[in-house]
Amino acid sequence: MSDLNTTNFTNPSTFILLGIPGLEAAHIWISIPFCAMYAIAILGNFTILFIVKREPILHGPMYYFLCMLAVTDLVMSTSTLPKMLSIFWFNSREISFSACLTQMYFVLSFSGMESGILVAMAFDRYIAICHPLRHSTILTKSVVAKIGLAVVLRSGILALPYPFLTRRWPYCRTNIIPHFYCGHMAVVKLACTDIRISSYYGLFNLFSVMGMDVVFIAVSYTQILQAIFRLPTKDARLKTFGTCISHLSLYVPDFFSSLIQRFGHNVPLHFLILINSLYHLVPPVLHPIIYGVRTKQIRDRLLHFLFHPHSS
Repeated sequence: MSDLNTTNFTNPSTFILLGIPGLEAAHIWISIPFCAMYAIAILGNFTILFIVKREPILHGPMYYFLCMLAVTDLVMSTSTLPKMLSIFWFNSREISFSACLTQMYFVLSFSGMESGILVAMAFDRYIAICHPLRHSTILTKSVVAKIGLAVVLRSGILALPYPFLTRRWPYCRTNIIPHFYCGHMAVVKLACTDIRISSYYGLFNLFSVMGMDVVFIAVSYTQILQAIFRLPTKDARLKTFGTCISHLSLYVPDFFSSLIQRFGHNVPLHFLILINSLYHLVPPVLHPIIYGVRTKQIRDRLLHFLFHPHSS
């Protein structure tokens, strides 16, 4: 593969993804846990979708939101992990400019959808625990559908400027991306022009959208915890507290990696990329466990299906 560091161009036909620079010798070993986690994410999220679709008793707001989250996780992980594994296993590093922008859009829009769905799930739990008698009248199927549509439209529209701006910039430095996928900042840093508008928009999106989502989730669970702490059930307190912590902790890798990409110039690149990979792999693996295995209704239906597959 020829090095294009000195080539001048304004619209590269392809980019070259390096994977994890500095750890090339360990790519095969790194791919083993990544591949295992991807397989778990695929199996876990498809299982959630299958169980909810198969069991009419699970056709309620909580499980509809859970299915939305499962679809989002499947798209999120599939947008990046297959290409990462092809780099690690087959040294397949090329990606076309259009495919690069498409991957960027999918990652950014579906990460925003994931955040919005987590807010919707927190709101559902707040209504179910703090106002149980009004739950069925507030969260009707029509309301759930509108919330889902709002989440999709918000994320899809807010992600549009990223590839639009990226396509406008002239590229005259290199077409080599030191990453395993076409991350927004990793790509625009290759442009030979002032990219502050892209950086500022990314920060605006990070703090105004995902930052507000974190606030809404924290407020919802604060209300839930206050309601639960009035009850003498210790197990319910621990379960809700654990879900709240897992909810909020899923935002940490994204905030951390986004801020370091812009301001952490002395941070080793391979460390930054590994942190970023956690954001793409860990949530799709954890969500089926947090909201599937730990949810009694889904766990019971899954066990019943596994051990009594022919019974109604």
